[in-house]
Order: sequence, then C-alpha cells, then structure tokens
Amino acid sequence: MMILSTQIEYRTSWGEDVRVVGSAPELGSWNAEQACSLSTVNGILWTLNKEISVPTSGNIEYTYVIFSDGEPVRQEWDAFPRHINGCKEKQTYRFHDVWRNIPLHQFYYSSAFTDCWLRRKRKTSDKRHFVKSIILKVFAPRVGRDQVLGIVGNQEVLGQWNAEKVVKMNDPSYPEWEVELNAAHIKYPLEYKFVVWDTKSNAVVDWEESWNRVMGDPGIHENETVVVSDMYANFRMSEWKGAGTAIPVFSLKSEESCGIGDFSDLKKMVDWVSLTNQKILQILPVNDTTITHTWTDSYPYSAISIYALHPLYMDLKSLGKLKDTRQEAIYRIKQKKLNALNAVDYEAVSKFKWDYFELIFKQEGRRVLNSVEFSHFYSDNKEWLQPYAAFCIMRDKNNTANFREWKTLSTYNKEEVEKICNISSPIYEKIELIYYVQYNLHKQLNEASAYAREHGVALKGDIPIGINRNSVEAWTEPHYFNLNGQAGAPPDDFSANGQNWGFPTYNWDVMSKDGFQWWMKRFQKMSQYFQAYRIDHILGFFRIWEIPANAVHGLLGQFSPALPMSKEEIEQYGLHFQEELFTEPYIRDYFLNEVFGQHTEKVKLEFLEKESDSDVYHMKPQFDTQKKVEAYFAGKTDASSVWIRDGLYSLISDVLFLHDHKNPTLYHPRISVQFEYIYNSLSPWDKDAFNRLYDHYYYHRHNNFWAEQAMEKLPRLTQSTRMLVCGEDLGMIPACVNWVMDQLQILSLEVQRMPKQRNREFGWPGDYPYSSVCTISSHDTSTLRGWWKEDKEKTQRYYNYILKHDGAAPEDATTDLCSQVLKQHLESPSMLCILTFQDWLSINERLRNSNIEGERINVPADPHHYWRYRMHVTLEELLHADELNTQIRELVHQTGRDMEY
Repeated sequence: MMILSTQIEYRTSWGEDVRVVGSAPELGSWNAEQACSLSTVNGILWTLNKEISVPTSGNIEYTYVIFSDGEPVRQEWDAFPRHINGCKEKQTYRFHDVWRNIPLHQFYYSSAFTDCWLRRKRKTSDKRHFVKSIILKVFAPRVGRDQVLGIVGNQEVLGQWNAEKVVKMNDPSYPEWEVELNAAHIKYPLEYKFVVWDTKSNAVVDWEESWNRVMGDPGIHENETVVVSDMYANFRMSEWKGAGTAIPVFSLKSEESCGIGDFSDLKKMVDWVSLTNQKILQILPVNDTTITHTWTDSYPYSAISIYALHPLYMDLKSLGKLKDTRQEAIYRIKQKKLNALNAVDYEAVSKFKWDYFELIFKQEGRRVLNSVEFSHFYSDNKEWLQPYAAFCIMRDKNNTANFREWKTLSTYNKEEVEKICNISSPIYEKIELIYYVQYNLHKQLNEASAYAREHGVALKGDIPIGINRNSVEAWTEPHYFNLNGQAGAPPDDFSANGQNWGFPTYNWDVMSKDGFQWWMKRFQKMSQYFQAYRIDHILGFFRIWEIPANAVHGLLGQFSPALPMSKEEIEQYGLHFQEELFTEPYIRDYFLNEVFGQHTEKVKLEFLEKESDSDVYHMKPQFDTQKKVEAYFAGKTDASSVWIRDGLYSLISDVLFLHDHKNPTLYHPRISVQFEYIYNSLSPWDKDAFNRLYDHYYYHRHNNFWAEQAMEKLPRLTQSTRMLVCGEDLGMIPACVNWVMDQLQILSLEVQRMPKQRNREFGWPGDYPYSSVCTISSHDTSTLRGWWKEDKEKTQRYYNYILKHDGAAPEDATTDLCSQVLKQHLESPSMLCILTFQDWLSINERLRNSNIEGERINVPADPHHYWRYRMHVTLEELLHADELNTQIRELVHQTGRDMEY
C-alpha cells in the first residue's frame, strides 16, 4: 500500500464539495460516481489522505471534480491528469495542487502541437528515489526538439544559479516536465527558475522572465515525496505560425488511384506538404454518404453514419492482388481508364471498387477477420458497426435508405439487428464484407495519420453540423433529432435564397440529459485519425437555421432556439400588426407580370385563386407550399417550367413575419424580406419601424441567450479530445460568437472576401487575430482565379485598394498577382494560413490549371451539385515540380511559417 495525500484550495458554493477521481480503484477507476470526497474545515482548503494499492504499472493518475448536491457539475482541464510514476510501497506522496483552468494558450497542448509540430523525438525518464524527495512538475510545450527544460536555483543541487550547472528535467509525460530532488540536501527557502537548455550548443538559451519561484519548508518526513505540480513555464517566445493545404480526399490523384483519391494517396500528399515546409493538411468529411449509389451521394456533408468511413476512399492495392491473374489484369485496365478521367465518375468508381471488394474478400476475408487486430477493432466499434452493417443491407434490399419505407425493421430493433449480424444469419457473409471494408478503411486512415505525424504534418478533419435524415443515427437514435424540420443557413454571399441542407435539426434538450454523449463519442472517434478539426457551421451550436419540412428555400426558416416576438412587442416599435396581411403570402395583380412575364395568365389560371372584386390572389391549396410546387415540377427542366416554379417559390416566401414553429401566437421577422413586395408595400413610417425591429431582432436580441446555448454545449465537446479546434464561423454572425470562441480558444476562420465587419467589402489579413485560420478560398467558393473574373467592378476595387495597384485590373489574375495575394495572407498574424490546393498552384504559370471553372469544388446555391473535382496533375508530378515547390518554400520561409522548435 501507499498513501496519496492531496490538498487544493477551492472556494466552493453552498452545497458543493470537492472530490478526486482517478485511475486507482480507491479513486473510482475514472467513474465520477465513485469519486473520493475530500475534507475541509472552511470550504476553501480541501484535503485527502488515502491508502491506495500500488498498481502493477506503478502509475496513478487523478483529477478533481466539483459536486453539487451529489451530482458532478464542474471539472478541471484534464487533458493531462496529474500523475505519479513508479509508485513505491509504503511511500507517501503529498501533492500541493492548484485547480486547473484551461491554460492561456491551450492550443499548444493540442495533439496538433504535441504530436506533430512540437513533437519530441524521444521522451527522457531519469527516475530517482530518495528517502525524502521533492518532485517539481511544470508544463512547457514549446521546448524545441534539440532542447530540454532545465532548472537552476539557490541550492547546491540546483547549481547555485550557475547556468553551466543546470539540472536537466525529464519529459516522460510531455508537455509536462519533471525533476526529482533530494530534499535532504535542500535548505529553505528554495528559490529556482526554469530555463531552456540547448543540447547542440550545450548552453542555456532562455530564462523564465518571472520572479524567482519560491518554496518554503514543507516538512518532509522519511519515505515521503512532496509533489508540486500545476506550474506553467513562463518564457517569451515568438508565436508559432504555420501554412497548410486544403484539398478533399476525392480530389487527390496519384498514378495508382482508381479514378478518385484514397487514404494511401494522403501519404503522398503529406510528402508534398512536408517538402514545401507546410505543417497541416486539411480534408473534407470522409464518412460514408451512400444513399442511392448514384452521383448524388457525392455530397460529403450528408453522411449516413457519423462513424463509418467512405468505402470509395479505400486503397485497393493495399488489400492485395487477386490470385486470378486474368481478373487482376482486367481490374488494372479499368483502374487506368478511371484514373485518366479529369473528374470523378462517382458511379463508375463505386461499382468498380465494390466489385473488387467482393472478389478480394472471398480470397483474403477469412484470414483478416480471424486476426487479432480485427478482433480488437470489432470489440472497440461493435456499438456502431453492427447497426451500420444492418442499415446498409436493408438499404440495398429495399432499394431505399428511407427506413420509414422498409418492409421490416422500419423502426430500429436492437435484438433483430443482432440476429441479422449473428453468424447463423443467412446474410452473414454480406455483413462480414461490410466489417471487412470498414476495418481496412480504419487501418488505412490510421496509417496515413501516423505517417503524417512522423513527418511533422497534422491532419485536419471536418465535422459536419448535420446528418442525413435517412441515416443510421436517425434510424437508431431518433430521439436526438427533430425530424420534422430541416437545417440550413440564412441568405449570404453563397446563396440569396439561403441554404436548405435537408438535415434534421438536433433535439438539444434530450442531448443535454446524458451530457451530450452523442457528440462526445463523435469527436472522440475523429481524434483517432486527426490532430485538428474544423467544426462545420459552428453557429449551429449557438442556434441553427430551421426550415419547415414543406419549404424548399431557406428564406422561410427561423433560428432555433430563438426568442420570438409577441404581437404586443411588435407594435411597441410602431408597426400596427395585421396577422393575415403580414403572415400570408403577399400576392397582388400589379406585380405578377414582373415575376412571370409571358407566363402570367397561365400562372393565374393554374396555380392561383383570386379574391372576388379584388386584386388579391392566394395560392391554390394543391400548390400552397414550396414542396408541393417542387413535386409538381419534378422532372420538368425546360426554361418555362423552371421560370414558373421559381416564381411560385418566391410568391410563397413573400411574407413579412413567420409563425414560431412551437408557438404560432409568436412571430419572427422573415429574413431578407426587404427585397420582397410585401415590404415595399409598407409606408415609409412602417418600413422604418420594421427596420428597427428587424435590426434589433437579428443583431441584438439574442446575444446573451445564444451565448448561453453555446456555453452549455461547446466546453464539454471541445474538451473531450486534444485535437486543435477550429470553427467555421462565417455567415450571419451574432456578436456573442467571437466572445465564446475566444473564451474556449477555438480558432476562427477568416476569408478575405467574407469580412466579419459589416461595413467592409474585404477583410484585411493584417488585422486577423492570432487565434484564427485564414484562407483565400474554400470548397464552397470559387478559387482566387475564378473569383477574379466573377465581378469586374469588385475586382477593380480589390486591385486598387487592397493590392495597392494603379490603373485597370487585368482580365485574369496573373501569377504575380496571385503570389502577392498569397503572400499577403501568409504574412497575416493568423496561427494557420491554409490555402486550397488550386490557389497554391495559381502562382506557377506551368502548373496552374487552364480550366478555371473546372477547379471549383462546390456551388452552395445548388443543392444538387456534383462534387467531383480532381487534381489535374498527379501527386508524383507534384513532388517533382521543383519550380513550384521552391516558390512555395520561399513564400513560407519569407513569412516566418516554417518555424522549427
């Protein structure tokens, strides 16, 4: 047995107490419900003395949790739990602890830094044992690979402040360093500082800037170790900055690809990123999106599983060659044909790969599934793997992913799914094939991630805000979702009508009851592969744009949760509220010709009803929602039909206010209604009243409310892993978002053509915050060269006022101009400058793509866009593109983004 003695100061509120939870059984084995209570006499100083069995490993970890009325309500920053290694029998370990809040620069403690950019080649451990000892522990993540942390002080054992006699510290738990001192040789008070020792020059290269650290006599007894932890080294170091590339996996192209990028191609892309001194590779979501087995499944943000990886990203050659040489030869010919295509042929690639899966599984599957490695994978992932496999089988059997239409299992039944997945099931071989595919995908992505870490490159993943309403999770856990609503985004630069993603919205009230476990498990799964991640549409954690199920456009949406307005509140702004006039589609005879032109009479006759003796019209019941109109025009793609359909959509959305989804007696002003006929029909007085109401509602009313919503969710989620957290905070941004992201140290996204200041046309990279990721373009925008040609007047202003050139802007963005724009972004204060692959290539005349439009990945205004962009050069060619690679290395070096520690 050993004794763990801890003390910590924490001023509790009434009903609160402090407890310890840790790795030892006596500390609850990390089960908070079995945490060990501390004692106190004043509600401030809390102590614990506990006999603990020395574990076989000799290591014990613990952290503190605050309980209120028997329930855990608060916990420390626990990315690196307190620990003691090499515990000895009959030894007392006395910890002097301080409550750990999130450190000031938390991002330096993320896996992106500790496992990639500041990764140490070896971790030293020089464990000593004295009869009386002091262990000093300090966090110092930014010590260079050829440096170690040292300590010097006013003792003989600490060199008497002689920098040549520095005591080197150990880093077995980097980024925490530690040293054990013989307390019998210390005279108190003990004064010391931490220093940085360079192993190449054998000299101290940096001293702490703070006052000397001082420790009084702790009164150490024999067989006792006093541990002083929770310290942070204080060195003045320049801020770390890095550059990176963003490209979807499907866009990668190597000589061995099969018409689409795969996880093994990531290794070659890492080679290029590393070769050009970049630090991060960002990709789009890689989860399975297979709904119909057609090209419409190419949308990477519409996953059918938050865990399963996409089968199309499998590297076939890693599965092995077919022993049937004729079949193998046929597949190699098909591979070359697919790989010669300029864009992804989603359906052809899917069929090709699944045909190969079936053949190679018959040949190699049994050996793989009988392996110890697969057994571990299955055990760790069974919870989601079984339902996913059953879902895929049922989807294909019923020819639809809409489980509500399935003949059996339309409602999820765990017992029935387990029967399907049982070895005695008649379809068990099909289930095993799905297991085999997912195991190999997991293995390949893990290998790519490890390869990137070894090369000092962080992989950055992407967590979509939504899931497909016909997904495994919607089937197995419907209580977590509002399936009668649709998530989207209000109008922005991407889409004047807003975006309707079609995803169900989240039932946050239900999710909060189990501590948001659904999200935490999702983040933890991501952390197996990625060291950084982008939270897609982080605004959704503050509020989501919820669109009625009967709407097509995003204009009829409303924020949820929100604070809708009563009739009385509306009228306080001076606007006389007329419910029928303001909430029903405003359709009048005088403007129908403007909307429908030569089709006006046809529209009146077939789709509208006219009030007698009036110029007022209403939609006929069979066309009174956008979904009904969409259904009527399904398959009709001629210009006249599209004109009429879109005109009817606009009529239906021409309302001044929307009824609240939950309480129809409350109202929301319709977004962007100032462009509609109903608004223009108002008097100048009413317009002024409505504008004041509108501005307050969308930009002021919800700030505190939405901040509370985000702070209930995001702290737990972002602290559930050590990945570096980045948020996509574009669009209609509430003022509270910046404050919350700063509090939680989430990196913002800065895009020059989408400035966050309402009075600016362009952002200025020099003004970006350090805690940010800056970029020129994204997968949702045109490239730099594409944008240059979209709006000549805007390009001219950019050319004159941002790039500081006189005269007329050139027709095309030249390589020199592109280099200037890239350098401007690389010089920004942003921690990360991640540019699209297309924008990097824009600086080289020989390698830039001649097909500018073909470089675009997505058009957000088109919900049926085909995501199929591919690199126009192979990765092998890229690695040998010496001129381009030298250009990029020079840009990265000139802007200080190739910093090595």
